[in-house]
Amino acid sequence: MLTTTLSFSNLHHHGELFAKLFRARKQSFIIQKNWDLPEAEDMEFDQYDTPQSRWIAVHDKGEVLAGFRLTPTIARCGIYSYMIRDAQKGILGGSIPQDLLYAEAPVDEQVWECSRVFVGHDIPQSLRRKVHFKMVEAMTASARELGATRLIALTGASWPRWYGRCGLEAEAMGRVLWIDDGHFQCVSINLTAKMH
Repeated sequence: MLTTTLSFSNLHHHGELFAKLFRARKQSFIIQKNWDLPEAEDMEFDQYDTPQSRWIAVHDKGEVLAGFRLTPTIARCGIYSYMIRDAQKGILGGSIPQDLLYAEAPVDEQVWECSRVFVGHDIPQSLRRKVHFKMVEAMTASARELGATRLIALTGASWPRWYGRCGLEAEAMGRVLWIDDGHFQCVSINLTAKMH
């Protein structure tokens, strides 16, 4: 099982992996979760998939098992910055409540947002835990390489249960929210703490 950090400048080194990641996102978010998101050529994408972001794929034998996106909180593209901040500012049209954070969304070169996190629905239960650990390992390593000391994410509200198991030091940044199909909460992950 491999993890690869993709960027617009290194895509050409990884063959079809970038396209496969976006196809896996479509499968996860549009087909499985039935979210109303943009798609083209069998791939899901949005306004945050710009050269400012990085994408991490967990893959094995040419198949994408899981993935996520990292976006700097200093990102700008037209009216958009990053998902959590744009939701707070009301730019996303109310799909995510504006009061998702206790304080103002950070804009800091050392803080990155983790979004579009998924594990393929067809990954057997016996392998899921290993895939989750691989994702956490890749998420923290990639973010640190990008200069991040902190990650923020809008994640499932059950995060306290499994973040600790994965050795992550995290704290709530906002209240628990009901969005689409479940309870979610914004969290801050400290990347300067040693993983245990």
